[in-house]
Amino acid sequence: MQTKLITLAVIELTLAILISILIFYISYTILNRLFFKNTSLREGNTAFTIFTSGIILSIGMILSEIIPSITNIIRLSMTGQHQIHLGTLIQYSGLYLFIGFLFAVLINTAVFFLFSILTRGINEFKDIQQNNISTAILVSSILISITLISKNSISLLISALLPYTENANFLL
Repeated sequence: MQTKLITLAVIELTLAILISILIFYISYTILNRLFFKNTSLREGNTAFTIFTSGIILSIGMILSEIIPSITNIIRLSMTGQHQIHLGTLIQYSGLYLFIGFLFAVLINTAVFFLFSILTRGINEFKDIQQNNISTAILVSSILISITLISKNSISLLISALLPYTENANFLL
C-alpha cells in the first residue's frame, strides 16, 4: 500500500472540499448582500436561482483550474527534492485563490457590462428580482461561456506561478 499517495489524496480531497465550500459561501454572501438584499431562494424566484446557479457554476469552473495548482504545491512539498515550508505553501495557496477570486469577479463584472451594453434600457438585476427567467438564463449563459473560454488562461497563469526549480519546470 502506498501510504504517501493515500495521504496526498486525502489532503487534496479535504482541501478541495473545504476551499470550495468557503469560496461558494463567500461568493453567495457577497452576491446576496450587494445585489439581492431582498431576494431569497425561498420566495420562489426562479430567475434568482438560475442566475445564482450560473455564478456558482462559473466560480466552480475557475476553482477547478486553481485547486490542481494548490495540490501541486503540496506534492512538491512532500517530495524530498523541494523544500517548501508550510508558510510558503499557505502563501502560494492564498495567492492562487486570490487570483482565482479576482478573475471570477472580473468575469462576472465583464458579463454584467456586456449584457448592459447588449440590452440597453434593461436593468438585469431588477429583471432578475422580478423573476424574469429569460434574463437570468441569458446572463448565466454568457457568464458560463466567458468562463469556459477564459478558464484555461487562468490555469496557465496560476501554473506559471508554481515554485518549480529550473530542472522541474516542465511547463516551459
